[in-house]
Amino acid sequence: MKPLSDRVVVKVLEGEDLTPGGLHIPATAKEKPQKGEVVAVGPGRIADDGTKIPMELKVGDKVLYAKYAGGEVTFYGQEYLIVKESDVLAVI
Repeated sequence: MKPLSDRVVVKVLEGEDLTPGGLHIPATAKEKPQKGEVVAVGPGRIADDGTKIPMELKVGDKVLYAKYAGGEVTFYGQEYLIVKESDVLAVI
Protein backbone atom coordinates (compact mmCIF):
# COMPACT_ATOMS: atom_id res chain seq x y z
CA MET A 1 0.00 0.00 0.00
CA LYS A 2 1.58 3.29 -1.13
CA PRO A 3 -0.04 6.51 0.15
CA LEU A 4 -0.25 9.60 -2.04
CA SER A 5 0.90 13.16 -1.41
CA ASP A 6 1.54 13.98 2.28
CA ARG A 7 -0.30 10.98 3.69
CA VAL A 8 1.08 8.18 5.86
CA VAL A 9 -0.19 4.66 6.59
CA VAL A 10 -0.18 3.92 10.32
CA LYS A 11 -0.56 0.46 11.84
CA VAL A 12 -2.83 0.99 14.84
CA LEU A 13 -1.30 -0.17 18.12
CA GLU A 14 -3.88 -1.60 20.51
CA GLY A 15 -4.61 0.13 23.80
CA GLU A 16 -3.66 -1.26 27.17
CA ASP A 17 -5.77 -4.06 28.67
CA LEU A 18 -4.79 -3.20 32.23
CA THR A 19 -4.91 0.01 34.26
CA PRO A 20 -1.75 1.13 36.07
CA GLY A 21 -3.31 -0.40 39.21
CA GLY A 22 -3.69 -3.81 37.51
CA LEU A 23 -7.44 -3.81 36.80
CA HIS A 24 -8.64 -5.37 33.54
CA ILE A 25 -10.35 -2.96 31.08
CA PRO A 26 -13.16 -4.57 29.06
CA ALA A 27 -13.20 -3.98 25.29
CA THR A 28 -16.39 -1.89 25.54
CA ALA A 29 -14.73 0.58 27.92
CA LYS A 30 -11.47 1.06 26.01
CA GLU A 31 -10.82 4.40 24.38
CA LYS A 32 -9.98 4.62 20.70
CA PRO A 33 -6.19 4.14 20.41
CA GLN A 34 -4.13 7.14 19.33
CA LYS A 35 -0.77 5.39 18.95
CA GLY A 36 0.60 3.65 15.92
CA GLU A 37 3.61 2.74 13.83
CA VAL A 38 4.24 4.27 10.41
CA VAL A 39 4.37 1.51 7.78
CA ALA A 40 4.38 3.64 4.59
CA VAL A 41 4.84 7.30 3.67
CA GLY A 42 3.84 9.26 0.60
CA PRO A 43 6.30 11.23 -1.52
CA GLY A 44 5.42 14.59 0.09
CA ARG A 45 3.24 17.46 -0.94
CA ILE A 46 3.76 20.04 -3.65
CA ALA A 47 3.82 23.69 -2.53
CA ASP A 48 1.98 26.43 -4.41
CA ASP A 49 5.21 27.47 -6.15
CA GLY A 50 5.73 23.90 -7.45
CA THR A 51 8.51 22.84 -5.08
CA LYS A 52 8.27 19.47 -3.37
CA ILE A 53 8.10 19.49 0.43
CA PRO A 54 9.67 16.25 1.74
CA MET A 55 8.06 14.16 4.47
CA GLU A 56 9.36 14.47 8.03
CA LEU A 57 8.09 11.01 9.04
CA LYS A 58 9.72 7.75 8.03
CA VAL A 59 8.74 4.09 8.10
CA GLY A 60 9.14 2.64 11.59
CA ASP A 61 8.37 5.84 13.51
CA LYS A 62 6.04 5.33 16.49
CA VAL A 63 3.56 8.21 16.48
CA LEU A 64 0.65 9.80 18.33
CA TYR A 65 -2.11 11.04 16.05
CA ALA A 66 -5.28 13.11 16.48
CA LYS A 67 -8.17 11.10 17.96
CA TYR A 68 -10.53 11.20 14.97
CA ALA A 69 -7.96 11.72 12.21
CA GLY A 70 -7.77 9.93 8.90
CA GLY A 71 -9.61 7.00 7.45
CA GLU A 72 -9.63 3.45 8.77
CA VAL A 73 -8.73 0.70 6.31
CA THR A 74 -8.51 -3.08 6.76
CA PHE A 75 -5.87 -4.64 4.52
CA TYR A 76 -5.21 -8.41 4.69
CA GLY A 77 -6.95 -8.59 8.07
CA GLN A 78 -4.83 -5.85 9.66
CA GLU A 79 -6.29 -2.50 10.71
CA TYR A 80 -4.54 0.60 9.33
CA LEU A 81 -5.19 4.32 9.43
CA ILE A 82 -4.35 6.65 6.54
CA VAL A 83 -3.71 10.16 7.85
CA LYS A 84 -2.20 13.39 6.60
CA GLU A 85 1.23 14.14 7.98
CA SER A 86 -0.24 17.24 9.69
CA ASP A 87 -2.61 14.98 11.72
CA VAL A 88 0.37 13.31 13.38
CA LEU A 89 0.92 15.10 16.68
CA ALA A 90 4.24 13.64 17.83
CA VAL A 91 6.88 10.98 17.27
CA ILE A 92 7.44 8.88 20.40
